[in-house]
Amino acid sequence: MDIANPMLKIRRRRRMQWLAGGGALAVVLLAVLLWRLGPALPEVERGSVWIDRVQRGDMLHEVRATGTLVPRSSRWLAAATAAQVEQILVWPGTQVAPDTVLMRLSNPEVEDSLRNAQAQVAAAEAEVAAKRAELQSQLLDERSAEAQAQSDYASAKVKATADAKAMEKQLIARVQYEQGQIALKQLEQRMQIEQQRVAAFAGSMKAQMDAVQAKLQQQRSNLQLRQRQADALDVKAGIAGVLQEVAVQEGAQVADGANLARVARPDVLIARLQVPEVQAKDVAMGMPVTVDTHNGTVAGKVERIDPAVRNGSVQVDVDLAGTLPPGARPDLSVDGRIRIAKLDNVLSVGRPALAKPDGDIGLFRLDPSGDTATRVPVHIGAASVDRVEVTRGLKPGDQVILSDTSQWDKYDRIRMK
Repeated sequence: MDIANPMLKIRRRRRMQWLAGGGALAVVLLAVLLWRLGPALPEVERGSVWIDRVQRGDMLHEVRATGTLVPRSSRWLAAATAAQVEQILVWPGTQVAPDTVLMRLSNPEVEDSLRNAQAQVAAAEAEVAAKRAELQSQLLDERSAEAQAQSDYASAKVKATADAKAMEKQLIARVQYEQGQIALKQLEQRMQIEQQRVAAFAGSMKAQMDAVQAKLQQQRSNLQLRQRQADALDVKAGIAGVLQEVAVQEGAQVADGANLARVARPDVLIARLQVPEVQAKDVAMGMPVTVDTHNGTVAGKVERIDPAVRNGSVQVDVDLAGTLPPGARPDLSVDGRIRIAKLDNVLSVGRPALAKPDGDIGLFRLDPSGDTATRVPVHIGAASVDRVEVTRGLKPGDQVILSDTSQWDKYDRIRMK
């Protein structure tokens, strides 16, 4: 007969309690450990990010800008009057001389105005000729009257002299002598009046001729204007170069002053760069520039800075001093690097994504083992095209990730693979 042992049940119950308490403690310890470890570190492929090493030395402070090559000398040809494009004779890309006719325009009103102006000039010239003949005839009449007065005065003077001698010898009566003296004075006054009349008519003749000459000159000026308008219907290049653009089509109606075509000299080009307005403040006249035509580079210098901001950029013209690479032509897209300054003996690194001059940025710095990277605050000084000055947060030899790391903003460390 079996006898029940109460101690066995007690020991079994205690064993279960100890196991339950140990399991609960293990769960608590595991939870604390996981909480202290935090989330798992993200893994980053080393080859998928850009890593650069901090260096000490000289750094070029440069501004990068895009732009195009443009001719230094170019000319837009405009319509002198409203007209219709009859025929385009030359197309873009053609070498032209100053007298090359690029297109022909037509305007019947211009042709009618030219003919009317020619007729008005002919009428004015005939009026001048008729007026000159009329005044010349009147002048001859006045001079004839003057000559007759001079002749009558001379005859009277001779007679007066003879009468004076006869009077001394008492050959004639005194009354006759006095009458002769009176007649002499009258003829002298008449002669003087005729002389004054001739002089006055000469002045009047000049004034009348000036009036008709001025009218003739006015008609000739109008004729020259109409002639220029008619000649402008044959649109000429005006300068030697290459036809760059034709802005109209055959049959089109163009207004007075409308642009028709553009001619430029392709042998003298400049680079026209669009510098971002936030960087334009550092650009000054005469700064050296390297222009990349994507088929070679050419040196130049800043020769003009536009005072206005357009579409968020400032236009900067660069005088190209060197020989242009093959394929350089107007409107070719180029990249320019304007050298602002040379910084001596500074810490620098490749330009990180989203880096701004004189600003703070967080960069992942590789640990000495190279297996992990830790985020460190870095202060950026001057920023160039592909490098930035490091003023705080890094030391020479440090390796940092320059690629965009915004996807790991919530992590302070990442694991490198």
